[in-house]
Amino acid sequence: MTTTATLDTRAESASREIARDAPFFIVMNAGSGRKQADETRTVLERELGAAGRRFELRIVDDPRRLASIARETAEQARAQHGVLVGAGGDGTLCAVAQAALEAGVPFAVLPRGTFNYFSRDHGISADLVESTRLLTHARAYPVSTGFVNGRMFLVNASLGLYPKLLEDRETYKRQFGRSRIVALWSALFTLLRPHRHLRLHIGHEGQTHEIRSSTLFVGNNRLQMEQIGMPEATRGLEQGLPAAIAPRPIGRLAHLFLMLRGAAGRLADSEHVQCITFDHITVTRASRKRRRVKIATDGEVAWLDMPLEFRVSDQPLLLLKPEPAVAEANRS
Repeated sequence: MTTTATLDTRAESASREIARDAPFFIVMNAGSGRKQADETRTVLERELGAAGRRFELRIVDDPRRLASIARETAEQARAQHGVLVGAGGDGTLCAVAQAALEAGVPFAVLPRGTFNYFSRDHGISADLVESTRLLTHARAYPVSTGFVNGRMFLVNASLGLYPKLLEDRETYKRQFGRSRIVALWSALFTLLRPHRHLRLHIGHEGQTHEIRSSTLFVGNNRLQMEQIGMPEATRGLEQGLPAAIAPRPIGRLAHLFLMLRGAAGRLADSEHVQCITFDHITVTRASRKRRRVKIATDGEVAWLDMPLEFRVSDQPLLLLKPEPAVAEANRS
């Protein structure tokens, strides 16, 4: 197995120094509210202004335009040898990161979400002042990203019950506010309602695995896999390989206990969970009746055509983050 020390050495040798006068082009999703956008602008003006760094902040009021604005801004960053920055939750960061990867420019984050799995996994502080200050001196390190049918995911991608859980969570958040408690309660109510099982064929390394499950969850985040207690998946991610996880067919009450086991960090102890680490898998339906499927990537739900091609990106994303040893110490 590749050790963390070996990975740190490789990352250090492949890192890129950012020019001291490189401008920052920041794309922020205004979905969290105007107050947060104003706070972000104030901190940027104070911290980057004090460092003598130029920046441009683009606030996206319409989420449907996020991807297109991110691509436009990425082209600006490329033309001016700058850095593209995403400000928001994991879904926003993913859209901006895909634009950065396609344009071949370094990427940075200002975490502004509820869970912030991507930034936390890379040791980037959720504190706005600290993450802004990091922009002025961090190096760019290569990090692995996943794709499903050309759609990037930084943290996870899923189909089946999990996208439904995310849609219900957004409904509850609109009613009761954004918090982890609201997210947990909404998950509980979703799991206790009736749900269908998927019959899928997974093509992997020349073999086809048939599974029947309520959901297929593909994880690309070490922190999330550690939290739910999936050491096999964690070991794979240390080598740049995501993991496909599927619970076996079980009832609603058993699903609830499985979720509680995951919350306690003991999911791998259950005999009801299947796990495959991979660099490429193909997912098809056992039945050909429906050719489109609802997919969630980093919390954003969309419809994609079958078959689904899950793969690791051929090119790494260049992410501004703390030095490997510091980033590892900051993970929480």
